[in-house]
Amino acid sequence: MKKVLLIFGIFTSAIFFAQKSENFYQISYNSICCGPPSEKPVRDYIQKFQGKNKSKTVEIYKQTGLGREGEFKLFVGIDALSKSNRRKFISGLEAAINAQNNSKGGSDGTVDFMGTSMVSKSALSALPNTTLNKTELTKQKIK
Repeated sequence: MKKVLLIFGIFTSAIFFAQKSENFYQISYNSICCGPPSEKPVRDYIQKFQGKNKSKTVEIYKQTGLGREGEFKLFVGIDALSKSNRRKFISGLEAAINAQNNSKGGSDGTVDFMGTSMVSKSALSALPNTTLNKTELTKQKIK
């Protein structure tokens, strides 16, 4: 019986400490006529940031099916980062998105990001067509 309680305690502790982000930044990919822009610049920035700062995996949820031309949103959770790394991450993310918007062609869509607006995990879990995409690009359904 003690072994069962010990195993149960270890399992519940692992779940408790495995809790990820509770607040997410929203990045919207909008279309003008020919589909939304690529998410590659944002993903590349996130992967470079993680490698450079040796930070924990950033959670990325993707919501699809938002329009006829494939519009979608990314929700980025960075609660695992320290406050100073969060500031660096947000400013770098804004710079990557601004660079992408400034280099787009006339018919490319836009990427919208507000570094002051957050979405809670409970609100995120209520959204349809949302999947978890770690920066290693593995996919799992949100629970």
